[in-house]
Amino acid sequence: MDAGSGVRSGRRKGDRCKIKEGSGLSALSSRVRCVEMATMEESKVKEMIKLLDEAVKIQEEKGCCNAVKHALEDIVRSGEDFLDPHFLEPVPGRYARRLVHKDPQDRYSVLVMVWDKGQGTSLHDHAGHWCVECVYRGRIQVVSYSLQGDVESETIQFQRETEIMAGPGEAGALIPPFEYHTICNPDDTPAVTIHVYAGELDHCYIFTPVEGGFRRELKELTYTA
Repeated sequence: MDAGSGVRSGRRKGDRCKIKEGSGLSALSSRVRCVEMATMEESKVKEMIKLLDEAVKIQEEKGCCNAVKHALEDIVRSGEDFLDPHFLEPVPGRYARRLVHKDPQDRYSVLVMVWDKGQGTSLHDHAGHWCVECVYRGRIQVVSYSLQGDVESETIQFQRETEIMAGPGEAGALIPPFEYHTICNPDDTPAVTIHVYAGELDHCYIFTPVEGGFRRELKELTYTA
């Protein structure tokens, strides 16, 4: 998916609102409701982006992350379904990662991730980028780790710290050097999360278990269609 600002979707809004000519008032009424729903979704996404634009004006990382966290919590706890259905579709074999918005000034990017049953991440970092994560639907399990020693070591040590089960409207911030964690969906139904990153996160480091600890490996990140 190309980077850019605005709502990203594999379909145009009109595609799901088409009716056949001569279908009658019932079909026309359905189309009107569909268009109203699409307009509401776009309006809510624009509201989220406006709130995030204001939040990232705070230069100090902790203050910025707190402002982004509150913005996401407020917009998700409104109870409105504002993401296009395309963003909510799981994919087999791995979690889905879709770009919603990239700030034209490259201050931040907004992604939606979908976690089907049992899907999750390896232990990983965010390559020095701050991040705020908020649950949109379902639940996720987040386990945080602290680095023990030098991340450049051949064998790296971590200590497991906290485990959190987060549901809709619950958000958390990761500010380097406290950025090591795993995410998984422990439930039978898909979970959806919204992620806001400093800039655009195009790579990270994952940590693979080996004898005596973990080995660090570079991972290139891409977007799901």
